[in-house]
Amino acid sequence: MSHLNVSDLPAGFRYAACAAGVKKSGKPDLALIVADRPATCAGTFTTNRVVAAPVVLTRERIASGRCQAILVNSGNANACTGEQGLADARRCTSLAAEALGIDEELVAVCSTGVIGVPLPMARFEEHVPLLVRQLSGEQAQAVAEAIRTTDAFPKTAARQVVVGGRPCRIVGIAKGAGMIHPDMATMLAFVMTDAVLDAATAGSLLRTAVSRTFNRITVDRDTSTNDTVLLLASGASGGTAIVGDDAASRGFAAALEEVLQELAKMIVRDGEGATKLVRIQVEGARSEADALAVARSVATSALVKTAFFGADANWGRIIAAAGYAGVEVDPQRVRILFDDVAMVESGLGLGMEQEGKATAILKQPEFTVTVDLGLGAGSAWYYTSDLGYEYVRINADYRS
Repeated sequence: MSHLNVSDLPAGFRYAACAAGVKKSGKPDLALIVADRPATCAGTFTTNRVVAAPVVLTRERIASGRCQAILVNSGNANACTGEQGLADARRCTSLAAEALGIDEELVAVCSTGVIGVPLPMARFEEHVPLLVRQLSGEQAQAVAEAIRTTDAFPKTAARQVVVGGRPCRIVGIAKGAGMIHPDMATMLAFVMTDAVLDAATAGSLLRTAVSRTFNRITVDRDTSTNDTVLLLASGASGGTAIVGDDAASRGFAAALEEVLQELAKMIVRDGEGATKLVRIQVEGARSEADALAVARSVATSALVKTAFFGADANWGRIIAAAGYAGVEVDPQRVRILFDDVAMVESGLGLGMEQEGKATAILKQPEFTVTVDLGLGAGSAWYYTSDLGYEYVRINADYRS
């Protein structure tokens, strides 16, 4: 579980959250993030061709490179709700804009929850104005709580980086536990910084960081209709503008990637019913693209994931998954390790003694599986979870 301190928070933002009655449970389900003035904005979105109304609207809005407020609800995805869903998403943004006294075009909206159910608009009409009155510079953690669905814990991360002699802060808030699969997953993530960025730089930095973090995680091979990552830069640090490929830009990019990687790993660790976080490391591929294909194939295999759940060092499932990744694999060159325990050399198992050592590794809550293809210099990684009984229970009861 993560928790934000006030000292972690970037200047120029306020936050609020409440229980508006969108969720049947009565838990917090509505949140608002507001910049003191229009902020530089960039985003990435689901690649699913079935796209929720809030994604359609927000993708259009942030094309301008500017955003001042993000209204988020959990408990209802506002997906597959037709023209009414789009009208409801617009009404949500107008409610926030009216209460804040800003242009409606500067308001983004995100939703997560059950697909195919209309938004309970009376809840928004009542609670959005109340939410605006609660805005505070200290309530980011409350936002992290309010955007949860099946999440077992809130997900936050923070870093500080010096740019031009001035400290800049980056804070990330995310949700996600099921329907997690690249590119993007059933996850929402909001990243705020007080660094000075233009829209082009923000977009480039975010896309690169997402490609190496949120797009390298999987829980269950399902990509949602609502996936959204938004980066807002207030510029309130007053530091040097981050542009180009100088030391300041590289330092900020590294810190941004660290925030997203920490959030991504939390999402996998919190995978519905998951008991293990596993890094799939592929080495020795012909190219990075080949290595990524093999890593993804192993990480998404249900047979591999159930073996992880049972602490079964069944390397045959791993080499089989590598073999159907659609890239060059020579089984006689494959080497497989569980942490530092070698299980396979030249495509052959190393016997029961090594399997016993590997089984002990697989009983740990976090470990690495390395697959060395022995063909070249390409390498890549993926994070995945195990797959057990609890995943079925959670998803069988999701709407009840």
